[in-house]
Amino acid sequence: MKNTSRTIVRRLAGAGAAVLLLGGGALATAPSAAAKSYSLSFDKVALAAPGVTVDVTYSCDEGSQQWIVANADELPKPGHNEVSAAGILKTDKLVCDYNTHTARMQLTTGGVGAFAKGSKVKVSLHYFDPNDGFSGFRTERTVTL
Repeated sequence: MKNTSRTIVRRLAGAGAAVLLLGGGALATAPSAAAKSYSLSFDKVALAAPGVTVDVTYSCDEGSQQWIVANADELPKPGHNEVSAAGILKTDKLVCDYNTHTARMQLTTGGVGAFAKGSKVKVSLHYFDPNDGFSGFRTERTVTL
């Protein structure tokens, strides 16, 4: 009887190991798209008077219609008008294939004021869906130009 129990335990352990190996192999060969999601991050923010440039790294799902929107707002200083700038990367400028890509955005002030060297600026990035107005995956950073 003891011999039979050991044999059953060994067979169960072997079957369990085989299932783990097959499952691990399936995960290893699965396309990376299955594990990827939207991402958005800053690489660099720099003065490009009168506005700023923002280098971003992003990833989006294939077929996405979303845009990347960036805003820059100078932190208020006493006796000084705040400067703001904005920029958009529309769908036709994005590569959405589940991989990570980089892009440079030029944020413009719309002709109202200008950023200066040494200005403290809060920059925000987010995805925006022009079809339904949904805004998601926001990230922010405060930098000195």
